[in-house]
Amino acid sequence: MATKKKNIYVNGINQVPVPMRQIEIVERKGIGHPDSVADGVAETVSEALCAMYKREVGHVLHHNTDQTEVVAGISAPKFGGGKIIKPVYILMDGRATTYIENGKEKKSLPVEPTALEGVRKYLKKTYPNLNVDTDVILDTKLGMGSDDLTGVYKASNYLSNDTSFGVGFAPFSITDTLTKETEEYINGAMKKKIPAAGQDVKVMCSRVGKNITMTVCCAMVDKYIEDKEAYKSIMEEMNKLVTENGNKIIDRANADVKLKLDLNTGDDYKRGVYYLTVTGLSQEMGDDGSVGRGNRCNGLITPFRPMSMEATSGKNPITHVGKIYNVLSNIIAQDVAKKVKADAEIHVRLLSQIGHTISDPLNANIDIITPNAADDPRLPKWKDEAYSIAADWLDNIDKVSEKIIAGKIKTF
Repeated sequence: MATKKKNIYVNGINQVPVPMRQIEIVERKGIGHPDSVADGVAETVSEALCAMYKREVGHVLHHNTDQTEVVAGISAPKFGGGKIIKPVYILMDGRATTYIENGKEKKSLPVEPTALEGVRKYLKKTYPNLNVDTDVILDTKLGMGSDDLTGVYKASNYLSNDTSFGVGFAPFSITDTLTKETEEYINGAMKKKIPAAGQDVKVMCSRVGKNITMTVCCAMVDKYIEDKEAYKSIMEEMNKLVTENGNKIIDRANADVKLKLDLNTGDDYKRGVYYLTVTGLSQEMGDDGSVGRGNRCNGLITPFRPMSMEATSGKNPITHVGKIYNVLSNIIAQDVAKKVKADAEIHVRLLSQIGHTISDPLNANIDIITPNAADDPRLPKWKDEAYSIAADWLDNIDKVSEKIIAGKIKTF
């Protein structure tokens, strides 16, 4: 199944897919988790720089802003409203093209102002209980050098700037879907009913057979909660809403599982321990964050599935395969899963080689996993379809870069 052109390998693997196994664990760090804050800031800087480069020179220039660090502050939350004692410190670190040269001409580019403006807008839009002027210190350390004012934007012509790999899988199991969509519900529609729920949410689902135990930790915003009785009442309402939403997800998927929800298990009412925050973010008191330490680019942490340790957020979307291949591998896996339409698990791994065009991986591996894949008479057809899907996406890899630049693809 391999050709010299694309080095695509498609295999049928005899193995029990994860959704059919006895145990499954899936995690999602919500939009307000310190690691997700770092991912969001890093990706925002990249998006802002891409827009600035295109505006100033006509195409995206080299940058990697995937080194953002979130250093926790100090707060004093209390029922009815507390205060921030020491602001959070966010360092936007990395490399960026700071000027261009064309012959004797030199043009400086507003790299750091662009990053700061983009991040301020992102923080204000995403975290409504955070005062960006007083609760956060933003610092930038972005610098590198020059780039030639040459070439036009077409990602498929670019050479990989790293020897790295990307990993993806599909389709999502009911455990995957529950984990991701529960966090999105808590940080979405549920906020209209319970504004006291903060953005720092973590969802962990453990499936044992047909029973799923979902552990949800949600930072609560103190100014919306009068006292401990109000806190308990809000927890009861939140438990009801999240459970109802989870059961809707299960019914929609026609899944044969039962859901049990455990909410803010660290609370201890007898000792007066409540998950209270001033801003709805645990970074205000004790929790630091780093890019790439949280969700993979499909929005989940899945220890029972293949994963890459590569940080996706903040890397440039033109030549850095650590970003492009992680996004693309998930897209290919999803498209193959739709074609196969069976109880199969699809794994995709794309390996680059530095100096080679990003549309020409060193190898592209696609595994079609079922208990009896090797003996399935449909396997030859599946292989042909998988090969065609991968080859087509690699030939049009610039479309992936365009989607990332436009902010149409989430990286965490």
